[in-house]
Amino acid sequence: MNKLGAYTRLMRPVNCSMMGFAVIAGGALASPYVLSVSSPSLIYGFFTGFLLTAASMAINDYYDREIDAINEPNRPIPSGLIRPEEALAFAFFLTAMGFATAYLTSILTSIYCFVIAIMAWAAFVTYTTVGKRSGLPGNFLVSACVAIPFIYGSVAAVNEVKWNVLIFASMAFLSNTGREITKGIVDAQGDRARNIQTLAVRYGEKTAAVAAASFYLSAVFLSPMPWLLNLVSLWFIPLVAVTDLGLVASSLLLLTDYSRENARRVKKIVLLWFVIGLLAFVVGAVR
Repeated sequence: MNKLGAYTRLMRPVNCSMMGFAVIAGGALASPYVLSVSSPSLIYGFFTGFLLTAASMAINDYYDREIDAINEPNRPIPSGLIRPEEALAFAFFLTAMGFATAYLTSILTSIYCFVIAIMAWAAFVTYTTVGKRSGLPGNFLVSACVAIPFIYGSVAAVNEVKWNVLIFASMAFLSNTGREITKGIVDAQGDRARNIQTLAVRYGEKTAAVAAASFYLSAVFLSPMPWLLNLVSLWFIPLVAVTDLGLVASSLLLLTDYSRENARRVKKIVLLWFVIGLLAFVVGAVR
């Protein structure tokens, strides 16, 4: 692998693209019509999400380099393709570029875009440096990082956080927290060895399963709100019903079998319910 390929792997382009598209999705939720016109603010917003996520990935690999030397020796830093100081310098470069695109978004819309970008970056870095070993607080930080791009997209598109965006971001936060707790069940054995204080490590897999299910069901509880507040069209109902049924079923599956293998299955399928839920909000926003 050449140096350029190593830096690309360090960034994790797929993860970065997902965060960039989350910004665009937030803009679409706030105003579906922004996608029918060229919107420089959302283009800058995409690159803000992409670049700041890439920076966080590089910082993550810098801090995890000793663990990766054992578990993932082929990653760019432990393999020797990129030196630790080069990864850190690259992270600072990506951060600067991400803040620059956030500033350009702010010029077009609101200074709040720049503030939100700083908050997102701070959450990324806090999780990577100290939050990862903290268990539930770390789960909350990851979920905040998942929810923030949608809020950013709303501000970039219409200069405010629309109610439907806020509700979806809250649902994303809750369901992703449940998924992170579920992931803790999957990783419990390794986390115990590394003294990572997840709920599964501290209180056992059964308690973690109950907590994860509680967060999934809390997201379901929020789902009728856009309809009750007349924020979405009828098209919202069938898709969000699929999401709700999926999250309820996933909760029951986890509660009845909180083994490592089943938790892994639940963790994977929850992503599908998340995507369908996003689609429900986007389709429902079209009147």
